Amino acid sequence: MLGVFVGGKGQRLGGVDKSALPAPDGGGSLLERVLRLGDELLASNVIVGRSPGGRRVADDVVQLDDAPSGIGPLGGLCALLAHAGSRPAFAVACDMPYVDVTMLRLLRDAPAAAVVAPRDPDTGKWYPLFARYDSANVLPVAREAVAAGTRSFQVLFRSLDVRELELDSNQRAKLRDWDRPEDLR
Repeated sequence: MLGVFVGGKGQRLGGVDKSALPAPDGGGSLLERVLRLGDELLASNVIVGRSPGGRRVADDVVQLDDAPSGIGPLGGLCALLAHAGSRPAFAVACDMPYVDVTMLRLLRDAPAAAVVAPRDPDTGKWYPLFARYDSANVLPVAREAVAAGTRSFQVLFRSLDVRELELDSNQRAKLRDWDRPEDLR
């Protein structure tokens, strides 16, 4: 199951709904682009979160509200994992306009672990919104962390078996996201 994360207030972009931004490949919006990737991967797609203003962003795809809401993307992860049940869940942020189906296949085909995610070689931080989760094993740990007040994926990952998805520099460049106006150039 592919969960496309559309939440966030887009504050660094002046409140812009990132999911509606035009994809750089001319193939519709950023959201439509990631949903197409999920279709190519033969995954069922769900949308996680709401765009700024709380509007639905697609009428023909299941949309999950964060559970719990108001805590950031960890609430979205809990909702996605609960919805996935025993199936693996892929989390992809809609504002990663250069991720392609080859990248998703690398994630899908990586050896088993509770979480598979790339890691920034400079900062050591994980990419939790380009990751594969073992839903049944991660959900109880995530819920426990949220109940204890954790709001950080980096902190959550310290409690899990996380396998690094090794990427070369060209592949890592595809993880660049759009957060600020200068990113859109």
